[in-house]
Amino acid sequence: MERRIAIVTGGTSGIGKEIARGLARAGLLVGIVCRNELRAAATVEELTADVPGARVETFIGDLSVQMDVRRVAASLEERFDRLDVLVDNAGVYLLRAKVSADGYDRVVATNHLGPFLLTNLLLGLLEKGAPSRVVIMASEAHRFSDRIDVERMAEPGSYGPAGALRVYGRSKLLNILFAQELARRMEGSGVTANAVCPGFVATSLGRDVRGTERALALFSHTPMMRTPAQGARMALRLALDEEFEGRSGAYYSSTPGAGMLPTVEALKDPELRRAVWDRSVRLVGLPAL
Repeated sequence: MERRIAIVTGGTSGIGKEIARGLARAGLLVGIVCRNELRAAATVEELTADVPGARVETFIGDLSVQMDVRRVAASLEERFDRLDVLVDNAGVYLLRAKVSADGYDRVVATNHLGPFLLTNLLLGLLEKGAPSRVVIMASEAHRFSDRIDVERMAEPGSYGPAGALRVYGRSKLLNILFAQELARRMEGSGVTANAVCPGFVATSLGRDVRGTERALALFSHTPMMRTPAQGARMALRLALDEEFEGRSGAYYSSTPGAGMLPTVEALKDPELRRAVWDRSVRLVGLPAL
């Protein structure tokens, strides 16, 4: 049988690398989308040494930069004739506001607009690989942002440490809304979409935040902190397990026994889901979908 193909964004560290490792162990050809060429090369070396027979390829691009996302998508379309799995994992957390190359809040640009654009550009390959699966890494932090001003959802501004969690939470709420609406739009196509919370995991998510790595090093030895491998488990199940064949539009947890999670009121609003989709389309320059 022809080897199945999976793409993982942010696959050079933390949860993303463990997802890539798990997919490689399952026999899939794994393409990793990442920003840093040196980390990419080191990850390929590590995974191919760890997983006999693994095939790992890298595609360099910054998800906060729409030109990069389009270039990566074009490279993937040139390289592959189909996709079986897409894991939108890359993310960033910032204590102070930064503006993306396209003029948007960098957290929202990286965590939502980049994955939204990449996934839409790859839908043709996913349909060719159907039954195929999209897994979107979200977070329980979405509960810090139960309301969204759709027209201003990516607007840059000054928020400082006090507002950082709120903005990050907004990006994670957008992730879940995206998964829900994508699932609705792809119904009957063989392409499923689900969101997952990895739990409280020791990763390099906040590596751009001064002091974050030291704090995580302290927390990493406490029972409340999970390892990247533990955080990757549910995403891997959603990507691989027969149990989830055909299931779509849900929000799951990697915490043992949690399963499908209850949602905030915003996630029960189909009009909001459609409004976020339409606004995202405009912000990334896609034709009306």
